[in-house]
Amino acid sequence: MKAVGCMKLGSFRFLVFSLMALLCWSGTVSEIQAQQQYPIRPIRMIVPSSPGGGTDITARVIAPKLSEYLGQQVVIENKPGAGTMIGSEMVARATPNGYTLLMGISTLAINPAIYKKVAYDALTDFAPISLVVTLPNVLVVHPSLGVKSVKELISYVKARPGQMNFASAGLGTSPHLSMELFLSMAGLKMVHVAYKGSGKGLIDVISGHVPVMMPSMLSGTPYIKSGRLIALGVTSPKRTVGEPGIPTIAEAGMPGYEAVQWFGVLAPKGTPREIVTKVHDAVVRALQDPDVRKHLIKGGSDPIGSSPEEFAAYIRSETEKWDNVVRNTGIKKQ
Repeated sequence: MKAVGCMKLGSFRFLVFSLMALLCWSGTVSEIQAQQQYPIRPIRMIVPSSPGGGTDITARVIAPKLSEYLGQQVVIENKPGAGTMIGSEMVARATPNGYTLLMGISTLAINPAIYKKVAYDALTDFAPISLVVTLPNVLVVHPSLGVKSVKELISYVKARPGQMNFASAGLGTSPHLSMELFLSMAGLKMVHVAYKGSGKGLIDVISGHVPVMMPSMLSGTPYIKSGRLIALGVTSPKRTVGEPGIPTIAEAGMPGYEAVQWFGVLAPKGTPREIVTKVHDAVVRALQDPDVRKHLIKGGSDPIGSSPEEFAAYIRSETEKWDNVVRNTGIKKQ
């Protein structure tokens, strides 16, 4: 009887283990099938800044082509705030299934140097997909200031130390640090006015409430063309193809000055490689589209379309660079 009981118990255990193995195998097969069929529903692309800024414009330029190539709508959602950390954290904590993506911005590499507490690690909590564009910022002033060149602005501010304001897209953003680097190299003092995104900052600069800003070329170009803002110089080492008439800040009176920002697509850590590859291929195809390229280049951007590995290495190098800039300019961690 005992032997029979043991045999029954052993058979039961075997049955349980077999069922568990079958369930695990079924789950694995289902995951593989889901990855192969991806995407089967709309995809959210989180923009961690307000509408109207360079990040938002870039995302909305490539989104229609991504929707076309992936076969599902790519929906842009703006989640600004906390130096782009609110939107970025949303993606870092999202389910890694490819349905929540981030249009990342330079602040991913900057924030660790600015803030004591960042709720995610830019180097380990994301799956980089592709660097989309690099683009310069552009030093702009309101026409009422009466300044027409970098040298004139330096003289104007130097005569009014600490009395003038400059706008930025937020503490630690590329427009902020690009301006801080400019002030440091020129030996100037201005008061920083931080906004939740370039779009909101630009509104106050256009209206004359704040006289100076360094928005991205994408967000600043329309107002430069309309004459509502005056461009003094771009932050890149070379003039842009889209606006060759605007000198670089380096050639306009500050040799050695250079600061560009970038945007790129990332997914949460743990996103299957098959999904990363599908999104990457769609991004690269979108950036090869003539209309998309024309739009981005016209706004001063340089379309890239890197591999995930190249993008990961770029984020690491940018993190080191901006950490040095923050320490050298004396900005205190928040």
